[in-house]
Amino acid sequence: MSDYIFLFDLDSTISKKEILPTISSKVGKQKEMRNFTEATMRGEIPFKSSFLNRVELLKEIDVSEVSSMVSSIPLNEEIADFIRQNKDRCFVLTGNLDVWINGLMDKLGLKNHVYCSKANVKNNRITQVISVIDKEMMVKQFVQPLVVIGDGDNDSGMARHADIAIGFGGVRNIAPSLLATIDYAFYDDRRCGEFLKTLL
Repeated sequence: MSDYIFLFDLDSTISKKEILPTISSKVGKQKEMRNFTEATMRGEIPFKSSFLNRVELLKEIDVSEVSSMVSSIPLNEEIADFIRQNKDRCFVLTGNLDVWINGLMDKLGLKNHVYCSKANVKNNRITQVISVIDKEMMVKQFVQPLVVIGDGDNDSGMARHADIAIGFGGVRNIAPSLLATIDYAFYDDRRCGEFLKTLL
């Protein structure tokens, strides 16, 4: 039995949709959000500045409403099932905000197994973003052998430090920078889930 710890990206890896673009439909900001998201995925805009711009587009929506939308977002069920069945060894590393994703993390049983960006909230609205996670920096803190699963440019840094790096392209194309780094690529969550089980 291996001692791998499994580190998952959230958007388009665990979830079947990009979370921020889904929320943006609520306020008619889909086009601006899509432009930021696509450019970030391709590595054209640094994640931190892009994320702060994207939060700015959405901060007028009540935090409780966003949390409810995120909690009900469809998941790649084979990957989600793997996480639920092995939650002691699974962690989520996501740029998304704690106040938006806490409900979904509870649903997956990963309340204390998530590393994410942080924000302050007052009267059900975001007042300020406190921190934006650097996935590559976070992944260096782990001491067990690592399996990393993601799809975007901001996953390529953590993939470089993984013992096994997996790209998941079941929702959207795997970012070119990540494709250059990974050991395996899957485009179907059932096959990805089956492969993860072989690593237990």
